[in-house]
Amino acid sequence: MADPVELATERLVLSAPTEADIDAIYAACQDPDIQRFTTVPAPYQRTDAEAFVHLVAAWWATGDECTWAIRTQGALVGMIALHGVRDGAAEIGYWVAAPARGRGYLTEAAHAVLDFAFGPMRLQRVEWRAVTDNPASMRIAQKLGFRYEGMLRLGLGRIGPGNERRDGHIAGLLAADARTPQPWPI
Repeated sequence: MADPVELATERLVLSAPTEADIDAIYAACQDPDIQRFTTVPAPYQRTDAEAFVHLVAAWWATGDECTWAIRTQGALVGMIALHGVRDGAAEIGYWVAAPARGRGYLTEAAHAVLDFAFGPMRLQRVEWRAVTDNPASMRIAQKLGFRYEGMLRLGLGRIGPGNERRDGHIAGLLAADARTPQPWPI
């Protein structure tokens, strides 16, 4: 991929995080839910935010990962990424800062990222995974049209303050799938 790609929606701009975002990333990642449900370090230090911004640039350069800061009116409200890009597939991951939750920003950002994944990136599959006790992430994936594929026993690692392995759900979305809300058996 080489250079970061900027995406835009009606209310949002998605662009690579920069050094100017370090304080906002650090502040958002103090949220216990972000630390509990994602792979961010816990406790989260300012140096973690600094390292993350530099890693994002390297990931874009190699094409291994595409990470965007989600911004509205110039303010960073979250992150969304396509991880492990290879062989026509990737995994979507995201978080939203607590004050910005419940406004539909993540769903809007994810639609743009999926359009990019199945359009210019020409991916065939995007996977979603989340720990079993994260219903908010599940609701987003359902809205986006992901098909539930199962539960992975201790299938997710480096999650939460103890960096422990946790049970997780997995769902997939194919390029040919209709991106309409899906019923899940859970």
